[in-house]
Amino acid sequence: MSEPLYDVIAIGNAIVDVMAPCDDAEIATLGLAKGGMTLVDTDRARELYDAMGPAREISGGSAANTLAGLAALGAKCAFIGQVADDQLGEVFAHDIRAGGIAFDTAARTDEPPTARCLIFVTPDGQRTMNTFLGASQFLPAEALDDATIAAASVLYLEGYLWDPEEPRKAMRRAIAAARGAGRKVAFTLSDPFVISRHGDDFRALIEAGQIDILFANEHELAALTGIDDFDAGLAHLSAKVPTVVVTRSEKGAHAMSGGEHAHVPAEPIARVIDTTGAGDLFAAGFLFGYVRGKPLAASLTLGAICAAEVISHYGARPEADLQALVATRLG
Repeated sequence: MSEPLYDVIAIGNAIVDVMAPCDDAEIATLGLAKGGMTLVDTDRARELYDAMGPAREISGGSAANTLAGLAALGAKCAFIGQVADDQLGEVFAHDIRAGGIAFDTAARTDEPPTARCLIFVTPDGQRTMNTFLGASQFLPAEALDDATIAAASVLYLEGYLWDPEEPRKAMRRAIAAARGAGRKVAFTLSDPFVISRHGDDFRALIEAGQIDILFANEHELAALTGIDDFDAGLAHLSAKVPTVVVTRSEKGAHAMSGGEHAHVPAEPIARVIDTTGAGDLFAAGFLFGYVRGKPLAASLTLGAICAAEVISHYGARPEADLQALVATRLG
């Protein structure tokens, strides 16, 4: 197996996050499910945007956020995702390349426009996401370069993108390219609603041995396994996936790999500002430890450090120097 060109290559939604603070009354008035993620169409996206207060536009997308954290830690990364040839598409492409991440997917010239996620953030830091998938759901398998995927140590896939048919085909092709080259495949379940729609697909991938590293939170773990007891669910899944990583918010995170079980507490933080991207940045820290050959507990700690940084401010991309934070915390 050749020396990898990239530490991690990811396929995910190419989204620009539009974030605004709000109160609980506004969440109720707009009929939103607080703390959840809802897919919206063009008209609903326009309605919610008009209802927002002053907003910030920040490039997002779950897998892209994870790569931003990985690159900030010093990993070499590449991203595959579909934008349109429009202003938000240019914003996304600029931001990801500025973070040192290779991004070569050609912009789409047809409708719909670049994806955006309208995020309402309540005073308790909870984010309520309303996602218009736009151009991101039209990523064709032909946009993938199998040789580039085969040149990465880890292929990282975003569950959110499994919903549309075209990118689902692209991800299946990417899995075949990565496994054919002897690389590892990591998958994040993203949200219980994704599991409710595609759980059978995910379980089939797991049973076929196609997933090497699986990321979930405790709610996604229960949804995927059908087991409410956390320890039993973790044990069930770890018998099928070589490395399972599960976050539990303020209760910390667990991982099981090769019969080893590790747990770390959540990192202390003065105040939670915005939980957007917590899971994405946790995955970044863990994967950085993984590709650097760190012990399981150390990789979990790296994830916890990155997650704590991102929930201390608005936005799902790191603002502090992650390498400095890690050095201070771990020496």
